[in-house]
Formats: sequence, structure tokens, C-alpha cells
Amino acid sequence: MRRFFPHLVLGLGAALMLLPFYWMILTSIRAPAEIFDVSLWPIPREFSAVQNYSQAASTVPMARFMLNGLIVCGGILIVQVLTAVPAAYALAKLRFPGRRLLMALVIGALCIPMQALALPLFVGLARTNLLNTYFAQMMPFFLSVFAIFLFRQSFRSYPDEIIEAARMDGFSEMEICWCLVLRGSLPSLAAFSVFSVVAHWNDLYWPLIVVSDMAIAPPPLGMLFFSDVESGANYGALMAGAAMITAPMIVCFLLARRSFIAGITMTGVK
Repeated sequence: MRRFFPHLVLGLGAALMLLPFYWMILTSIRAPAEIFDVSLWPIPREFSAVQNYSQAASTVPMARFMLNGLIVCGGILIVQVLTAVPAAYALAKLRFPGRRLLMALVIGALCIPMQALALPLFVGLARTNLLNTYFAQMMPFFLSVFAIFLFRQSFRSYPDEIIEAARMDGFSEMEICWCLVLRGSLPSLAAFSVFSVVAHWNDLYWPLIVVSDMAIAPPPLGMLFFSDVESGANYGALMAGAAMITAPMIVCFLLARRSFIAGITMTGVK
């Protein structure tokens, strides 16, 4: 019992977490008459998978929504890494006045929710005529204090002796940061990439504020447009669309799961 009880508890927790995804897939292949059937039997009486998925792909430009999500998430991730890695290296390995204060500010910034900054950001983007652009969707997230904190925790474990040897060999601080320290912390980079991509792929709050053009809508906002088109009546097609935009994130996590777990373990972030 000591051996199997923890696995039983973890299995029940996993089943509880996976139940909404299972229900989404099950609803996406059911006929309209079975949508509100509470049965969890995986084989519906009438398959409507082809009809639901084809309707989800043809009613709204689902491929365009997913491309928009890829552009937004990719742009945010690239700038976040470019800004967070040098900042984390400086906080972890360089000695300068005010380093502890800056680290305290980073930790304090983790407590500020996005909603508190939404109004001034919206006013600034509106006055510069940047609403309804990819830049408006990406700009508030270019600087990630969570990335700085995560990378700083990982960089602290990198041996100082190697850094000193690299300095003696003529390496600049930026070369040490990008070519040595970051290369030794690739699991942390993979972990943060998964965090960032999943968070911004699923973000509805900020795109709902700054985007009104369907042509640049990310996947969650695109599903909102889909719901408007369908008037909320065809839940099978709606769940099919939700399954289509969820699948890339599941594939992304499965491909990076080993590095993700290693990155979380190495940085001490639980």
C-alpha cells in the first residue's frame, strides 16, 4: 500500500485535471442531439466529428487565428529572452551597487497583476494609433520579471571558476552570458518557453481590449468571434474549434516535457 497509494492519489488527480479535455474531445465528436448527454462513454451513438471539425475550420478562419497566435507568442518569447537573459546574468553573477535592491524590485513586480496596468497601457497605445496591431498584443509582455527570476535562479548554480577562466581568455560579458551560461541552462530556457507560449496562446484578456479586427485575432479571441457567429448554438463545432487550438499546446508540452521538468527542478521553482 505504501508503494501504490501515492500513485493512486496522483492518478486520481491526473484524471480530475484531464476530465475537461476529455469532455471537450467527446463533445467535439458528438451529434447535436447528444451534446447534453452526461454519459462519459467514449463512443457516441452517432459520430459527427467530420461535420463538427469541418464546420469549425470553415465558419471562421481558424488557420489564420492559429497563425496570429504563433506570431504573437513567438515575438513575445524572443524579446522576453533577449531582455531577461542579460538581466538575470547581471543579477546572478555580477557585483554592483544596488543589486539586492534590483532583485527585490523584480520579486515585487511579480506581485503586480496585468489588470492593474491595462488602462495606462491601453491609453498609450490608443494615443500612438497602435491598437489593432500585433505590436499592441505583444508590447506589455516584452519584459518578463518571471523570466528574470527563473533565469537568475538557474544562472546562480553556474560555476564561477568557468566564468573567471573565460574572462581571462578574453571573453566579453555578453559572450559569457549567451555562449556559456545560457548554454548550460537550456532546460530553464525550455521551461520558460513552455510557460510563456502557453500563457500567451491562451490569453484572452489583453487581446479582447486591444483587438477588434478578426484578421489579427489570436486563437482565444478567434473562438469568441466563432461563438458570436454560431450564436452559441452548435456546441459540437465550438468544442471542435477549441480542440484544434488546444492541440498545438499539448504537442508543444509533450515535446519539451523532459527539459521542462529538468528546468523547473534545477531552478528550485516548484
